[in-house]
Amino acid sequence: MVGISSSSRSGAGRTVVDFAARSSLPPGNALALDQGEAGISPRDGLVWGIFCRFGQEPVELEREVVRHRLMTGSFPPGFDGQDGWAWFHFDIVHTLSRTQIETIPSLPEDVRQVLTNVERSTRLDSDGDIVFGALPAFDDTSTDDERSVSTWRFVLESDLLLTTRRHPIPALGIVYHELQRGLVPRSPAKVVDRALLEFADTLRRDFARLDDLLDRTEDVLLDLSRDTDLGRVSSLLGIVRRRSTELRRVLAPVDRLFRGEELELPEWAEDDLSDRSQRQVHAALDDLLALQDRARALQDELTSNQAEETNRRLYIVSVGTTLMLPATFVTGFFGMNTGGMFLSSGSWGTIEAGGLCFLIMLGTWLVLKMTKLL
Repeated sequence: MVGISSSSRSGAGRTVVDFAARSSLPPGNALALDQGEAGISPRDGLVWGIFCRFGQEPVELEREVVRHRLMTGSFPPGFDGQDGWAWFHFDIVHTLSRTQIETIPSLPEDVRQVLTNVERSTRLDSDGDIVFGALPAFDDTSTDDERSVSTWRFVLESDLLLTTRRHPIPALGIVYHELQRGLVPRSPAKVVDRALLEFADTLRRDFARLDDLLDRTEDVLLDLSRDTDLGRVSSLLGIVRRRSTELRRVLAPVDRLFRGEELELPEWAEDDLSDRSQRQVHAALDDLLALQDRARALQDELTSNQAEETNRRLYIVSVGTTLMLPATFVTGFFGMNTGGMFLSSGSWGTIEAGGLCFLIMLGTWLVLKMTKLL
């Protein structure tokens, strides 16, 4: 049905699939493997299939072993599957690979549908001894500003972890690389937990970057001068608030999943998956809420400064208008086209009228100062 087609070699008592020969990658570059460079046939969609024992380096499985485990729900006769578990990771971007996952007879129908669902919603559920769901992770976008959140899906049994994704998930590649170094846990639930922890760590790095932007914004607001570009400050706050809102929409549902009272996990998965992941995800959500609160406080401060700057400019305009009001009256009075206008016959009339305007403006300024309006 599905599997890895490759040459193999022996070493240290294990069989190793030569990924480098298939994809021209350095051996052990697990991150590149889950970035779509493994050279796997599109029809198969299998990125890797490994068998793990606690504290040992994993064994790469042949196609027939993977097929037999998925078709029958057990490893083939003669395969030593005791005290270990397998991890099959599929790329379901192609329709045929999704069809193959949907026809795995050893899994319930609703579980198969979760594995091939193309929506980005999160989920965590159980069906007897099977745990399945969809969890968020960052994709392989190169820049932090453009990095988006994708979804990977999984099925957990006591001896199997089956994961699917439509976009490369670096977090899964990091976990795979750790397994290749011999850091193999006793339960496959630890892999899901480790991927969630990697997601939480990436979130905290994002929070640190956003917090630095808020620090810069706060420094500008506290050291406000007349040449401060409040528009640029507003732009920085907009970046922080937009990104934090995007992350909260992803993180809050995951926190609700682990805190839901109706969630019942098998005993073998509960300690490894629920407790530790719940603490990390909830802590990340608390950090995010604190970041949003700080951003809102700085937004209020920015709004206050903008209002103060606007009032200052309106004040200057109002004072100028008030001072010029008497002079406007004088010029309007002398501009009347009537007979007998005084100062119209002498050669110094314009200077005298200008002096009168100045005296009236000075008197207006003194009145404003005495009444403390200026």
